[in-house]
Amino acid sequence: MSAVYQLDAVGVRLGDANVVQDVSLEFHAAELTAIVGPNGAGKSTLMSVLSGFRRHYEGRCLFRGREISQWKKPELSRQMAFIPQMLRLEFPFTGEQVVFMGRTPYCNGLFESSADREAVRRAMELTDASPFAQRPFQALSGGERQRIVLAGALAQEPEVLLLDEPTTFLDLKHQIQTYSLLQRLAREGMAVIAVTHDLNLASSYSDRIVVLSRGRVAADGKPWEVLRAEILREVFEVDVEIRPDHTGRPWVYYCQPSGETPEQPIEGPPDGAANPC
Repeated sequence: MSAVYQLDAVGVRLGDANVVQDVSLEFHAAELTAIVGPNGAGKSTLMSVLSGFRRHYEGRCLFRGREISQWKKPELSRQMAFIPQMLRLEFPFTGEQVVFMGRTPYCNGLFESSADREAVRRAMELTDASPFAQRPFQALSGGERQRIVLAGALAQEPEVLLLDEPTTFLDLKHQIQTYSLLQRLAREGMAVIAVTHDLNLASSYSDRIVVLSRGRVAADGKPWEVLRAEILREVFEVDVEIRPDHTGRPWVYYCQPSGETPEQPIEGPPDGAANPC
């Protein structure tokens, strides 16, 4: 299967800092890839290259065999949707109007077509955003906005979906719902690439995890190949213990730093189970 993205020695320099260095990766359709790493690892900068927003970089970033910087934005937006960490809208659009913006690449006139309306309805239903259709976007909570923005991306009907911290403002129910949806989209053939700080969400739902550290790829592979104690200790500088969950996927337990004790005792695991840390 040919790769959707082919990155060869991609680098980004901001001022005197090499934010991304010598990154060579491939991303494929029907795959949910989580990109993880500490703050400043270069995750968002790499996403800006993949999305086509950053036009100046070193190396090669091919999207469907053509340099990403050579794609015209209208052409690219029919194939790829990108959700950044934050979306600011200064005008009083309703939630539904924001989702309709996702249909912009298909607009041929002033009025929405039946295909546009159906795509918007389906996207809002998938993201549990229908209750916010007529509410002002600026009046929504962070989590509600996040669901509207995701609906707008899905309304584009993309073949590739890029997401930078898609569950930052979401409650537990909608974090799980969002990653379940991303997993389903990947299984249906979409290439999904998501930046996240939640290693256990990444482990539970992704097909593959890429770990960035200081702008470089520190690890790349299946969750059980990447979420290893020695790798996470080196990259994140925290002590961890890895154990399989009920499905056999790795689950990360974060341990109390050596020599430190919490001010209040922490209730132990139920039924006297041993704490892995």
